[in-house]
Amino acid sequence: MRFPLLVMLLSLFTAPLPAQPDSAQNAATDSEITPELDAATKEGLAYLARTQDEDGSWSDGRFGKNVAITSLACIALMSDGNLPGRGIYSDAVDRGVGFVLQSSTDSGLITSQSTNGPMYGHGFATLFLGEVYGMSAGGENTARSQKLYETLVKAVRLIEQTQNEDGGWRYNPVPYDADVSVTICQIMALRSARNAGIEVSTSTIDRAVEYVRQCQSADGGFKYQIGSGSSAWPRTAAGVASLFYAGIYEDDAIDNGLTYIENNATPGRGAPVRSHYFYGHYYAVQCAYLAGGEHWAAWWPAIREELLAAQTTDGGWDDRSVGKTYGTAMALIILQMPKRYMPIFQK
Repeated sequence: MRFPLLVMLLSLFTAPLPAQPDSAQNAATDSEITPELDAATKEGLAYLARTQDEDGSWSDGRFGKNVAITSLACIALMSDGNLPGRGIYSDAVDRGVGFVLQSSTDSGLITSQSTNGPMYGHGFATLFLGEVYGMSAGGENTARSQKLYETLVKAVRLIEQTQNEDGGWRYNPVPYDADVSVTICQIMALRSARNAGIEVSTSTIDRAVEYVRQCQSADGGFKYQIGSGSSAWPRTAAGVASLFYAGIYEDDAIDNGLTYIENNATPGRGAPVRSHYFYGHYYAVQCAYLAGGEHWAAWWPAIREELLAAQTTDGGWDDRSVGKTYGTAMALIILQMPKRYMPIFQK
């Protein structure tokens, strides 16, 4: 879903770019959404709705009530077109918004008592609020809309203020360290906010791009931090996605990163690697979608079939390291990419 205002604002975020005729959003492949996919997502969405807590949050294993998991669960519901006041799960999204808004602190940090690595949660929460504001609340003159706007502005300012000297972000809201995993969360959050009409510093994005570029290895993959560690496909997906969401669509760094991801993580080539599985595929499917063309045509049916086969009988998906709500939310976001509802996933 795109609006003229959002398109205009997006043009301010990056220099004008040529049309992308081979992108997934403009050239949908045949049979993207199958009856099996429809049935699986329906069951998954119902699982999320019935596991939401009364206060609007979702709890997941050792993480308890968590703004990151709550935000991802709501994004999964929004990926089916649900918004506050619209859709069969509108109430669930509305209560999720309420929980996240209540979790905003005076500093602008959005966090909860159980948050592990608060900037992860802050990034996902800001992304969620940016999508809600841009898709539904931006034009409404209500107390909730005003609260949403004020919280979003404070959240963006905190991200800008906590960027470290290399251009990235780390677990805590202090500008002393950085890694690719936390940095992509902040870049997506800033992109969503900017799409929704919130002012975002261009220099913040430019510095973030420089940080991400320095994390790429000679093999095309991305390291966890500058000068630290080896390439791995989940962080490579995060690195490539970072460049896309910073407004870079054609670049050798992207081409080399996509090749690395496809060589190391294409679904169906052997047993799935479970370490950071949902995290990696959450970003990898976005990379394939934004790259479009042959990348999307090959990746989409492969990850679709792999995830459909992994769904449990209660409608969810298990993530052994984080929890079932997280795994279910991530799987549903991935599986609903072809619905094309979320502005963040568009060029």
